[in-house]
Amino acid sequence: MSARPIKRSLTLRGHRTSVSLEDDFWRAFREIADKKTLAINELAAQIDAERDIETGLATAIRLYVLRYYRDAN
Repeated sequence: MSARPIKRSLTLRGHRTSVSLEDDFWRAFREIADKKTLAINELAAQIDAERDIETGLATAIRLYVLRYYRDAN
């Protein structure tokens, strides 16, 4: 397990991009996509479409994961 962010590739609406996420956030992100029966690229595209223009995609994903699990309790 890496505490440092690792660059990972995603495809958002047909365009390749990369995000740097820690292993724990990446695993949680994949788990959420699985629970929602979405491809990880689909969930990333949803998050991307809803994020504030000043918020980077990696930060938006981290916040999404945090809110998802916080709201689950």
